Amino acid sequence: MSGGGFTRLPGGSVVVALSLPRPAHGPRSGPYECGCRVRVLVHAVNRQRALTRLRNLGLRAVYLRGNTEPPTPDEVTAVLHHPDGLVWRETPDDDTESWHPIRALWRPRPVHPTRAPHTAPDRGPLATGDEDRPASAA
Repeated sequence: MSGGGFTRLPGGSVVVALSLPRPAHGPRSGPYECGCRVRVLVHAVNRQRALTRLRNLGLRAVYLRGNTEPPTPDEVTAVLHHPDGLVWRETPDDDTESWHPIRALWRPRPVHPTRAPHTAPDRGPLATGDEDRPASAA
């Protein structure tokens, strides 16, 4: 169960704050093995749109039930000053940890070594492709 809440801003938009289990962040870790929780802040037009933004990022089972942990004024300021309007941090009570963009929550996919792509030989700046054909065929 995620704890969270929302705050309606004077302009009509809302800031939604949720405490969620941290997604898998290691090569052998499952989604909820470490017991870590993250505090996620979303700025959106309404509550439903904020939850939709999170679901579109892969957090499928995100629901806001009640208003038990609304965002603090510092959290509202943090999300309003971020260009994406979507930030997180791992230790919600630690004011020394900065807020991170949501794309930093997921570990980047490993790069698999692959073959170098096949490239055509360099024929010069004005190659037309007719150089390989015999003169009688041109």
